[in-house]
Amino acid sequence: MDISKRQNNVFLYVECMHISHIYISVCIYHVYDFYRCLVVYPWTQRYFGNFGNLYNAAAIQGKPMVAAHGKTVLHGLDRAVKNMDDIKATYAELSVLHSEKLRVDPDNFRLLADCLTIVVAARMGAAFTADVQGAFQKFLAVVVSSLGKQYH
Repeated sequence: MDISKRQNNVFLYVECMHISHIYISVCIYHVYDFYRCLVVYPWTQRYFGNFGNLYNAAAIQGKPMVAAHGKTVLHGLDRAVKNMDDIKATYAELSVLHSEKLRVDPDNFRLLADCLTIVVAARMGAAFTADVQGAFQKFLAVVVSSLGKQYH
């Protein structure tokens, strides 16, 4: 989709460019945001009992199921990046899944977004300017809102 032709969008063209750049250059190559969320916010582990013992950071990082779910999360973000003009519709089914079937606390989406922001900032260093951060956090706020839509 040509982002220069989008109309009635939440995101400005320059924000779309920042978000796409972050995803292509940083996010797509790692799953540390999900790993970090499980370590920093251990109560989020309750949804992943089938992952086995997640008793410390090394155990969490060593679990293939954690890495696999991290990739699933990044694939979901990829869908949002490709559909920035209507993330809410793109995430409608995911919102239903997380609220009605999995019964995930919607605040966990915000925690994961915070972890992703920290990981991206660390990877980008000085390139993570205030403008880039603003665009990225705006994007993540829309993603979090879209995932939590079914809860409202």
